[in-house]
Amino acid sequence: MFEDKTIAFIGSGVMGEAMIRGLLAQKNVLPSQILAADPWGQRREELNDRYSIGVTDDNREAAENGQIVVLSIKPQTLPYVLPEIRGHLRRQDLLLSIIAGTPIKKLANGTAHAAVVRAMPNTPAQIGQGITVWTSTPEVTDVQKQQAQAILASLGQEIYVDEEEYLDMTTALSGSGPGYVFMMMEALIDAGVHLGFSRRIAEQLVFQTMIGSVNYAIESGKHVAELRNQVTSPGGTTAAALYHMEKGGLRTVISRGIWAAYERSVSLGKGKAEEDPEG
Repeated sequence: MFEDKTIAFIGSGVMGEAMIRGLLAQKNVLPSQILAADPWGQRREELNDRYSIGVTDDNREAAENGQIVVLSIKPQTLPYVLPEIRGHLRRQDLLLSIIAGTPIKKLANGTAHAAVVRAMPNTPAQIGQGITVWTSTPEVTDVQKQQAQAILASLGQEIYVDEEEYLDMTTALSGSGPGYVFMMMEALIDAGVHLGFSRRIAEQLVFQTMIGSVNYAIESGKHVAELRNQVTSPGGTTAAALYHMEKGGLRTVISRGIWAAYERSVSLGKGKAEEDPEG
């Protein structure tokens, strides 16, 4: 699939490195087939020492040498990077972007390149446990789709969608989703400390409860509402807690928050702001 192909990463931060690490771990490519562009000399040395890959400080060089070019930069740097690589991709090359809130049209126009894949991974991708939703332009060939799928699978699970509008929905639900989960975990831990546990024990209880609950839900194959009913005895402790959570509007607050994230993603895509919604 990647024979005689060079994968060039423009932007070699945590997500770029996660893809590099995943591709090499899965033995999809050799280190000699990866070229990483980064403006910081120390960062380039780190990547070369860890993975024995090629490195450069020149984005144009990366675009010219890669048959697959991965844009893994922050949205705020895009206005500087696009002019640098514009016209340096060949017609048969593939451009794959994981830049939050940046639509395909902007990428295609900015690079003067038609074969574009846009993907939205999330934070757990850094440990190979992420979920990525992606789509592509009609100019992306079947072989290129397979290549994009393999690259994104190095971050965890991946889902292909036909319409780009699903990417903004993905940003709101799973892209920003870890932030919601972390806040819930923080609230549970603080509640445990308030009850009298040490923070260390409260963290251990919450972490394993979250992990165990998710794995149980996946393996059971049951609807989460049915699972919730199983642990909610009439007049019991769980029923008391859930009553107050429902009374406080927990579901509504979560739903409104996700909708706000979706609207923000749409507005970023329209160019109303140039910033990373995940900070």
